[in-house]
Amino acid sequence: MKTKYFDLIDQTYVFPQKEFQLKNNQLQFHGIDLMKLIAEHGAPLKFTYLPKISENINLAKDWFAQAFEKHNYPGKYHYCYCTKSSHFKHVLDEALKNDIHIETSSAFDMDIVNHLKASGKIHNDTFVLSNGFKRDRYIQNIADLINSGHQNCIPIIDNYEEINLLSQAIDSNYKIGIRIASEEEPKFEFYTSRLGIGYKNIVPFYEQTIKNDPKVELKMLHFFINTGIRDTAYYWNELLKCLKVYIALKKVCPSLDSLNIGGGFPIKNSLAFEYDYAYMIDEIVNQIKTACDEAGVAVPNIFTEFGSFTVGESGGAIYEVLYQKQQNDREKWNMINSSFITTLPDTWAINKRFIMMAVNRWNDSYERVLLGGLTCDSDDYYNSEQHLNAIYLPKFSKTKPLYIGFFNTGAYQETIGGYGGLQHCLIPQPKHLLIQRDENQELQVSVFAEQQKSEDFLKILGYQNSAAEKQNATETTWAQLYS
Repeated sequence: MKTKYFDLIDQTYVFPQKEFQLKNNQLQFHGIDLMKLIAEHGAPLKFTYLPKISENINLAKDWFAQAFEKHNYPGKYHYCYCTKSSHFKHVLDEALKNDIHIETSSAFDMDIVNHLKASGKIHNDTFVLSNGFKRDRYIQNIADLINSGHQNCIPIIDNYEEINLLSQAIDSNYKIGIRIASEEEPKFEFYTSRLGIGYKNIVPFYEQTIKNDPKVELKMLHFFINTGIRDTAYYWNELLKCLKVYIALKKVCPSLDSLNIGGGFPIKNSLAFEYDYAYMIDEIVNQIKTACDEAGVAVPNIFTEFGSFTVGESGGAIYEVLYQKQQNDREKWNMINSSFITTLPDTWAINKRFIMMAVNRWNDSYERVLLGGLTCDSDDYYNSEQHLNAIYLPKFSKTKPLYIGFFNTGAYQETIGGYGGLQHCLIPQPKHLLIQRDENQELQVSVFAEQQKSEDFLKILGYQNSAAEKQNATETTWAQLYS
């Protein structure tokens, strides 16, 4: 009878997989010995495997190159990384190794752009697409970048007033894009995105405001679908509506030459995940070319803004199961030594699923459990792995530690969780490791940030204002408290 945890995974999924292997009954991720990381750095633990960022960028570039060749597409493709997915320097440094461009969302994003430019990571020919609702500081920062000579900074117009605001701050002629306010899926509580300008209003807006303005050149139409690029009737319908707007606008605006397909690719959130990226790209390119050829207009250059797809699959989190609580005759709660609300906030906020597996003890028998975090909040739990209402893990034992890993967590979790700041119930952020490979493909591990200490929270909360208080502050870590 097959009752081991390995048997469960092996019978349920195709395993091992490209990024997941088993060695000595212990899980490895991209060849990383996770138990060795735990032995050296403890748990809870977060890590970023940087090579995965470059890998995904180049996969997308190859898929677009193949589609362009197949359909004899004469335009150019530009890969953009939307920085809001993860603003960390190590992420941008890795992504920008691959001749890509970036998309910004706020005023402070532009300060990151200036830093990257000063350090030689980006140049004047790098496209900086500035999205989002713009006021004061954001407008001025965009203007400062363009005034410094960065003509490939293209603000994407979100509302009717932004052109006037930009023109007042920008000294020279400048390029713009316009964002389409797409219609949302029926499941949403509203019909149209709050961002951008409605389909029917874009051509009149160009005719009335942009056409006769010698300072402004319209170069791009930006199309964003909140649910991402998926093979659904809704997505293809919205894409066709977008192409109708592009064609109508192109006929009256010769300078328009680019289409920005916003809304990213999904990332792997299950061992059973299936998504035909190459097919989707091929069909998008085919539909754009077909529509433009039939209308007799030149095809656009294609821009994409991939955030989660770029960085999401590079991240992971490891926790230790501290204790098991039998709350009734059916429910067993495995308590982890951290919090889902603070370290993986999307599991709590939008019921997002991540790949979750045991790191060790794959040769042990398994049991059905729920996972609970350390906060006193009743919503601090995770039980939505795959299509199940509970999770199966090796049986809890007081004498044999159990570690569990959550994978593909690299997008949004740190920024949404308020990285480095206050956390719910003052549960600290875990230690964060960066993992790279050298020229010989040997793993290189460095510590990006240590686990937060109680004094970090006390300082933010105002309890440590004087030098004497700082000197006397405890340095006891939460890891010690919960060990």
